[in-house]
Amino acid sequence: MQLTYVFSELGNGLKRNVSMTIAVIVTIFVSLTLVGMGLLLNAQAHKAEDYWGSKLQITVFLCNQNSATANCVNGEVTDAQKEQIQKVLSTNSEVSSVRLESKQQAYDKWKAAYISDNDTERRVYQSIRPSDMQEAYWVQLKDPEKFQGVKSAVQGLQGVNTVRDLRSVLKPIYFWMNVMRAGAISVAVFLMIAAVLQVGNTIRLAAFARRREIGIMRLVGASSLYIQLPFLMESLVAALIGVGLAAGTIMLFMWVVIYQTLRPTSNIVAWIDWGDSAQAVGLIALIGLGLTLIPTLVMTRKYLKV
Repeated sequence: MQLTYVFSELGNGLKRNVSMTIAVIVTIFVSLTLVGMGLLLNAQAHKAEDYWGSKLQITVFLCNQNSATANCVNGEVTDAQKEQIQKVLSTNSEVSSVRLESKQQAYDKWKAAYISDNDTERRVYQSIRPSDMQEAYWVQLKDPEKFQGVKSAVQGLQGVNTVRDLRSVLKPIYFWMNVMRAGAISVAVFLMIAAVLQVGNTIRLAAFARRREIGIMRLVGASSLYIQLPFLMESLVAALIGVGLAAGTIMLFMWVVIYQTLRPTSNIVAWIDWGDSAQAVGLIALIGLGLTLIPTLVMTRKYLKV
């Protein structure tokens, strides 16, 4: 009998406040979707840092007969200069390991990367010999973030042509990923505030609309929880629908954008997976329930004192 009354009031409340309920659902849906996207961007940024950070190495290119930098005025690097460079790298506390790439190894790698079916390009490539390539030290760092010390230690040594560090190339990518992540979270915060206010207004209007029924229930001795229950159920329904729509959108994004578009065509980075999206969905579910149930409890305690 009591549950029949609760569900009856739930149905009546949803019918009376259908426009407000839809507004709450849409606001929760959009705000939680943005929060979820921000979480996915955050996870992608961490994966990119781990992937590139563990694989990126500093490359110290040595002088050859064609080098024209200040450290190469005496021509190709000598054995004594290579020993000095090797010693500086090996004794640096930031270096994990060092390996020397020969001219032949550099040529084989270049040839594999720039293989072409075009006859003209192939003839140009065939004119290049292993002796035209540069020897290079490939340096693995202990901490990918600590590279300036190694770079400054070797770039002024005689026999060193250039020092390459791809972090300067990747820095703009990290910057824009952080900007998008912060933007999504900022917009979502404003929308969540709007959702809380909408929930509060909905409960306030519903409480005034049922003021007479609530007064009668108080007179017959109904408990506060019994009176609050239909309002809580209405908020719960709105929250579940909003969370469901946001979770569906995030999963659709994962399937279409990540698994169907990015993963098959690009392996330059470790992409987010279903585990990351599941964590994002779980977190937005908790946020969505909190966004609706907490203001509902607060507002019902305030407006149901008849």
